[in-house]
Amino acid sequence: MTGTRTRRIESDLLVHPGELLAEELELREMTQRELAEAMGRPVQVINEIVRGKKAITAETAVQLEAALKVPAHLWLNLQSSYELKRARQAQRERGVA
Repeated sequence: MTGTRTRRIESDLLVHPGELLAEELELREMTQRELAEAMGRPVQVINEIVRGKKAITAETAVQLEAALKVPAHLWLNLQSSYELKRARQAQRERGVA
């Protein structure tokens, strides 16, 4: 049998996972301060994630999982996907595709 290759189509839409976190907080009617307290983290950290200034680390993902009951691997996958798309976008902008 001949192997076939499938081509994945990916969106170029660059969405930081912090935007999704902000939407989740809004849906839950939860403030950044309430989330920070539930996670035992400074409010500034949550705010920087929401604004796309800070990445979601494995430690943060585990804390988000405990506070929001959203699996840690989801947060890490979102962060990884965001970083990969950013790297590809930067490569295209440099003219290396």
